[in-house]
Amino acid sequence: MKRSTKIISIITIFFLIIATVIVARTMIGMHFKKKFSKRPPPGIIVTTVNQKKFKNKIETFGTAVPIRTKSYNIEKYEIISPIRFNQKIKKGELIAKLKNRNIIAPFDGVIGKRDFSDDIAVSETSIVVNIEDASVLYVDVDIPEIYASYIEEGLLADIKFSGHSEKIYSGLIESVSSRINTEKRSLATRVKLENLDLKLLPGTLLEITINYNERNSLGIPDTSVILEGNKVYIYKVDKDNLTKKTEVSIGTRNEGYLEVISGLSLGETIVAEGLKKVRPNGKIKPIKK
Repeated sequence: MKRSTKIISIITIFFLIIATVIVARTMIGMHFKKKFSKRPPPGIIVTTVNQKKFKNKIETFGTAVPIRTKSYNIEKYEIISPIRFNQKIKKGELIAKLKNRNIIAPFDGVIGKRDFSDDIAVSETSIVVNIEDASVLYVDVDIPEIYASYIEEGLLADIKFSGHSEKIYSGLIESVSSRINTEKRSLATRVKLENLDLKLLPGTLLEITINYNERNSLGIPDTSVILEGNKVYIYKVDKDNLTKKTEVSIGTRNEGYLEVISGLSLGETIVAEGLKKVRPNGKIKPIKK
């Protein structure tokens, strides 16, 4: 009799523990459901669709050539006093004092030396002395035929040197060929670059970006778009702070902004950042960018 009472007590306690666990889990679930069901809408950064400047670009490479250069072939035995290589020189100053003649600078420039590397015997007895005026550099480039109709004198170009990629030099198209090169299917174009501080050396390989077709268009941050296959979407925000997923057509990209061809109007509000928190027809708390 005592043993059966003990068993009944154990079973009762066991069921009481289970019931307590079930009730506790139910109450905790109801608490969190109540808490999160009343969570405020997420704060999302929004912006207004405005006009931005956009331009198309042609990117190519070219070699820097000085505006003026002159070379002198000198026999080494003629040289009376050392030549100041890699030094700036003014027009009319002495480049080299020789036994039978003097070489005078015909213009401002820098004195340089080029050996006859192809002929050892000649390079042992002679040197070629250059004077180069690199205060202005020319860069000759070949523009693909498909862009020929956009190229004209006076267009601006951004120029970079790979050794100093953060520095952007300003140049412009000085001249354009009158015909297409039928072998290269390209248009010969000359870009002019001011180089008064002589930071760029003649012979440097430069990256040339020619800007054309500059225009004002609607622009949106590139962080505001959603790519789905070949389609591009943004979230519009209405006056009630509800979001609407909308397809747009985009053009070129410029300094963090995308050109909008269609799908948006000037002054409309869109989600600029925080797309992962947004749902179609969802309510948000706008934070103006």
